[in-house]
Amino acid sequence: MLNSTFYKAENNSKKWITFIHGAGGNSSIWYNQVRFFKAYYNIMLIDLRGHGKSKSSSEELIYSFDLIIDDLIEVLNYRKIQKSHFVGISLGSILIQKMIQTHSNRIEKIGLGGAILNLNFQSRMLMFFGKLTQSILPFIWIYTFFAYVIMPYRNHRKSRELFIREAKKLSENEFRKWYKLTAKLLPLLECIRNQEVKIPTLYIMGSQDYMFLPFVKKIVKIHKYSKLLTLKKSGHVVNIDQPERFNNELLNFLLSKN
Repeated sequence: MLNSTFYKAENNSKKWITFIHGAGGNSSIWYNQVRFFKAYYNIMLIDLRGHGKSKSSSEELIYSFDLIIDDLIEVLNYRKIQKSHFVGISLGSILIQKMIQTHSNRIEKIGLGGAILNLNFQSRMLMFFGKLTQSILPFIWIYTFFAYVIMPYRNHRKSRELFIREAKKLSENEFRKWYKLTAKLLPLLECIRNQEVKIPTLYIMGSQDYMFLPFVKKIVKIHKYSKLLTLKKSGHVVNIDQPERFNNELLNFLLSKN
């Protein structure tokens, strides 16, 4: 089972927030959120397969999005969490939206930072570059290159350095297995865009998240249960770039009755 960390609500609330990190990261990226939200909610942090303190899988195991969702549900069942708010960043946003397809009854409200709904030309070229080079270059070189392209500005430095540092803890085998999932990404994202989600969803995006923000702007015009908050001078990893604003806006959304 995946590694998970639980924090009891300081106000004895019965409500939960489950945080899902992005590719190459781990639960440590939520340190600002843990300190803030544990005053209001029980908190569940989950490390994805091969990330953080979760064990790596056998080399023969082929990853699928269904397998990853089953991992997350296993943790919820083990912790006896019937329903939770879910908050995800980057890849975490994809997994939460995938979970809606089969386990919408476990989800109360959704907060998505650095949400990925489609891939533009530049990001598709990045994926192709990674596919060509993953067998000949050390994975951390590829990951570092991706980090600088996705988070290029000076004010993204803290986010960029944190993700590169945590990605070094991945094994080469885990990186390759996760990277193979990108071949299944476009059909999944199309399915996500086409599903009208009746779960209240807040997208929190950085104004400098140039690869992914345009697609979120389009989708919130179509999906009536979703809304977008754009944080100025912030990039892809908004919860690290602007933690105070991220936390306060997310809390207001979760506490609202709409």
